[in-house]
Amino acid sequence: MASAFFEKVYQVVRVIPEGKVTTYGHIARFLGESRSARVVGYAMNASHNDSSIPAHRVVNRSGVLTGKHFFAGSTLMQDLLESEGIKVIEDRVQSFENHLWDPIKHLNQEDFIQGLTG
Repeated sequence: MASAFFEKVYQVVRVIPEGKVTTYGHIARFLGESRSARVVGYAMNASHNDSSIPAHRVVNRSGVLTGKHFFAGSTLMQDLLESEGIKVIEDRVQSFENHLWDPIKHLNQEDFIQGLTG
């Protein structure tokens, strides 16, 4: 069973647009837990049995596919990103800034978090 924090992470990840990526740190900051990027990573690692969570769209702060080992098949994370038009070379998103989606810029933080709590 996922923790309440994991569930908040999953709600954010579910709204990352196709063809975009975000980072563990961006999600943590959006949720008001800026020092919890690693916990966001743990949530992503635990999410792979839920196809409603596009975990392939979450990368590290440099655009590296650090979570790729948690996908079935060694290139599945890359394959999924490339199917959305994101070029990946040597496990790194190319033109990273062009594909980066920051939930703080695109979601109303207060309304989103309030919707999660009640």
